[in-house]
Amino acid sequence: METPESGKECGQEGKMKLEADRMKQREFYEAILHFEESEEAQDYYYDVMASGTGRFLPDGHEETVRERILKAYAFLFCENKVGFGKEADVDDVADTADRLYIGSTGYDPEHWYRMKYHFPVIDDDNYDRFAALVLADMNAGPLHDAAVEHGDTLVLGEPDPLHMSAEQRKHQKVKGVSLAQA
Repeated sequence: METPESGKECGQEGKMKLEADRMKQREFYEAILHFEESEEAQDYYYDVMASGTGRFLPDGHEETVRERILKAYAFLFCENKVGFGKEADVDDVADTADRLYIGSTGYDPEHWYRMKYHFPVIDDDNYDRFAALVLADMNAGPLHDAAVEHGDTLVLGEPDPLHMSAEQRKHQKVKGVSLAQA
């Protein structure tokens, strides 16, 4: 039989677990941000990406965090990937990277996600890191905080906004993208 006290303990344990999970997500986000300048950040990033999620795929191997991130990125941002379970590849990430804005479209490079985080090239060496950065930011970075505090979201615009005219940017179709709150 559950007593009110044990219910409180379960609630406290749940809150502590959520807080610990949020701290891990924040550490992962920070490791991605400092990837270029710190070997420790690189090691942490690679350890997390190679770790298992606890889910097993139909072929019997445990899904890695990397696989999970690329599936989530494809589901959220890649229209050409139909259904959940398909991973974004380097071309998918490169094609969508220049279409992501924070808050609203405009001329301010601080609002263009890829420019803000200094990813001049998306290639085989970093496409998974860019995808991880976007999702980690949505989960525990400033983008998460901006969504909670100000209602700012990540916006996916039309293809090739860097080469659009001002008139095209003004009239483009955009959609907000956010992760469901747990």
